[in-house]
Amino acid sequence: MQPIRPLSIGDVRVGMPAVQAALSGYSDLPMRLVAREHGASYALHEVVLDEIVLKKGKLQSQILDVPEQDHPVGGQLMGTMPETFAAAAKKLVQAGFDVVDINFGCPVNKVLGRCRGGYLLQQPDDALALVDAVLEAVQGDAPVTLKMRRGYDDSEASERNFWTIFEGAFARGVAAITVHPRTVVQKYVGPSRWEFLAKVKRRAGTLKVIGSGDLFSAFDVVRMLRETGVDGVTVARGCIGNPFVFGQVSALLEGREPMRPSPRAIGSALLRHVELAREHYGARWLSSLRTHAIKYAQYHDDPVPARNAMVAARDERQLLQVVENLFFARADADASRPLSPADAVVPAMSMSE
Repeated sequence: MQPIRPLSIGDVRVGMPAVQAALSGYSDLPMRLVAREHGASYALHEVVLDEIVLKKGKLQSQILDVPEQDHPVGGQLMGTMPETFAAAAKKLVQAGFDVVDINFGCPVNKVLGRCRGGYLLQQPDDALALVDAVLEAVQGDAPVTLKMRRGYDDSEASERNFWTIFEGAFARGVAAITVHPRTVVQKYVGPSRWEFLAKVKRRAGTLKVIGSGDLFSAFDVVRMLRETGVDGVTVARGCIGNPFVFGQVSALLEGREPMRPSPRAIGSALLRHVELAREHYGARWLSSLRTHAIKYAQYHDDPVPARNAMVAARDERQLLQVVENLFFARADADASRPLSPADAVVPAMSMSE
């Protein structure tokens, strides 16, 4: 059995080796802070285009606002041109991001069509030129990491390209590489190949490899760490509406019994998310919060009616009343019980991870 050690990324000490992934449309500041309050020691901002980081305006200001309580935090970038990618990476570091993460994994069609994300796994020279540019721009002021899939497709040429980029990036000085063991073409169809992660970690030796894919419960997280030997994992779909997973992982790693949160605990986490969304988005908070609220409903013991009630809420008063009815106004509001693998929720994929 592989030993499980605290995670560090370059000189950034993370600690508990389960972190919140960069999730398009989800991992904004409110989600990251709720996750931290429930045990996540490191989180990544949702992926952003390099050109948006460089364009003055409200969105740029929002991206580059890194409050004191949001550390350590990684900024994940996507783009195609080394010059703009490098300039954006430098801006992230100047704004206070602790790690710069390069996305070579996104499988979304509109991203691939613009030669970004997972598309670059077909172009090792172009991918490594981006790595060179970012490392040169950052100048060691923050660790640089990479997010990859196991290849563009299942061809031998695709696997060769994977190893060229993987080994070339480490040779250039990246601090860690996250590997999602599905191909880009595969998107999210079929199981991820954890045996490929084990192969990658064996070949990497002491270099830092972070695993991803099919982590829907604390039990999955610990099993991936033990079975593959990776140094850490990024939790994606499994932490949306479920910040409790990080504390549950800590419990398992410390030999304690993980608990499924009580209805009141779920409702309290959602209300905290509401509070943070109000602070972050102002009058627009409800539209940003709605997709998160629906995900919290998945962890209700009667999830379909709970989700429908969340969807039907049209304003703040209705949403808060739904939360009260679902999680607080119950005879068992304070009841919790030991977590089991059967409690895992497998959400539909609706964003890039």
